[in-house]
This record gives sequence, C-alpha cells and structure tokens, in this order.
Amino acid sequence: MIFLMDLQMMLLDVIYFILRNSVRAVLRPRTKPIDGELVLITGSGGGLGRLFAQEFTKHGAEVVLWDVNSGANEQTAKLVREMGGTAHTYTVDVTNREDVYRSADLVRRDLGRDVTMLVNNAGVVAGKRMLECPDELMERTMKVNCHALFWQTVKAFLPQMKAQNHGHIVTIASVLGLFSTACVEDYCASKFAAVGFHESLAHELLAEEVEGVKTTLVCPYIVNTGMFEGCKIEEVELLLPPLDPQYCVEQAMNAILIDQPLVCIPRLTYLPVLSRLLPWESNVATYRFMGSDKCMYPFIETMN
Repeated sequence: MIFLMDLQMMLLDVIYFILRNSVRAVLRPRTKPIDGELVLITGSGGGLGRLFAQEFTKHGAEVVLWDVNSGANEQTAKLVREMGGTAHTYTVDVTNREDVYRSADLVRRDLGRDVTMLVNNAGVVAGKRMLECPDELMERTMKVNCHALFWQTVKAFLPQMKAQNHGHIVTIASVLGLFSTACVEDYCASKFAAVGFHESLAHELLAEEVEGVKTTLVCPYIVNTGMFEGCKIEEVELLLPPLDPQYCVEQAMNAILIDQPLVCIPRLTYLPVLSRLLPWESNVATYRFMGSDKCMYPFIETMN
C-alpha cells in the first residue's frame, strides 16, 4: 500500500515537472540577480571563456579568470575592465591539482571571500585518430575535460558553497557528451565523463537537500570558435550550422540565470538524446544519412 502511494506521488511529480517545464519553455521565468557574485571561469583566455567573462560582467558579477595562457587571460581581463567590471587573473594549469588547490587558496586570501559561482569551461581536443594519437595527448584531454572537474569543483570550492548553502556550479560539456561520433574517442569519452560527473553531483546535492547550491549542465553543438575547424554534417547543415559563440554563451547564460539544470544548444539537439531508445542499427543508419558518422574526417585532416 505504501509502495502504491509512493508510486502515485512520483507519477504526479513527473507530470507536474513536465507541465512546469513546458510552460517555462514558452513563458520565460524570472531571472535571478547575480550582481556582486564572485564568478570563477576556467579557460577564460579565449573562446567561450572570454565571452562568459563579459556576459557575467554585464550582469554585475565580479570575475576570477583562470587560464594557462597568461597573455590571453590578461586580454580578457582588459576587456572586462573596459566594460567597467572587475577581473582578477591567475595563471593556472587545471591539469595540475596542486596548482588548482594552491590557486584556490590564493584567490580566497587575495579577495577575502569565497567563489560563489564556478564555470568549468576549460576544454581541449587532440584532433587525431585514436591509433595515431600520442598517449600524452589523450591523457591531456581527459585531464582538462574531466579530471579537473573533480578537484576544481568538489575539492576546491564546493565545501564553502555547501557551508553557505549558496552557489552555482556550471559545467560546459558538449552534445558529444550525450551522443558520439567517430574519430574523437578521447573527446567523447571526456565529455561523457563530464556529463556523468555533473549529473551525479547534482543528484548528491539534491539528496543532501543543499537547495542553495544550483547546477547547470551546458551541452552545446559545434561552436564556431575554431576548435573543430572543418567539421561538417552536410545533410543537416542548413538546420544545424556551427553555433555562433556569442549566441551559445547567451543561451547558456539564460539557463544559468533561471537555474535551469540542463540546456542543449540549440534545442534541436535534445532530439538525438532520444536515440538511446532506438536499436543500435537504427542509430547507425541515421548517422549515415546525416553524414555525422564521418563529420570529423575533414577536422582530423585539418589538424594533421
């Protein structure tokens, strides 16, 4: 009897959240204020990281910029300051956990406060076929795209967020963390790992009833930053052209500001997630039709 009551309540919750999110897709919910928040962005020296720094600045946040490239990072800081914002730069190798811990402590000492929002944005791709890719490049992909999340998020900053019951953790993953393609095994593996890590962490926070620490998983399609230069899915290019970086960041910011747990950019990329319900051979046939089974071939040739 208790089981049936619990089952009924669960089904009612599922229906409620489906209806609520359907309404939210049409009627935009109120955004939360983030002025005064201290936002740490990794990989802030260029690409999406630089744009995130500028977007958070527009909303009144103070940004902490982490990148291994100090010159590019200072350029991002300059752009933020020209907007009237406050930026603090640190040269950090996120693959080195000791460097991460040391830099996290340094941020607290320098600024006298804790990071309240964390954007795990740093990412790399080897751009080589697996059998031709040096082991150290594959290891680097995993370290930057996946391993760094553990010591950056859980070890370095989450304890303070939980203690204050206030914070927001953003993971910039990829649609290639939800479904895969050929010739980027290391990248897909790292992004699948990032998605699994983020979702497990979100469940843990909910299970512990840490309601003040929010999470947002961002899964963009190919973004036109040059990272995947040459990659094309010819049959669907009119429907799914590479994303403009500014558009991508603006959509991600929209999700962050309404505490949306997951955002796929563009919305059309939610559909392939349903492919998990189909037989494997059906997925293969679909990939071949769209040309997505070989979409990385030109990219691999460009990189070599």
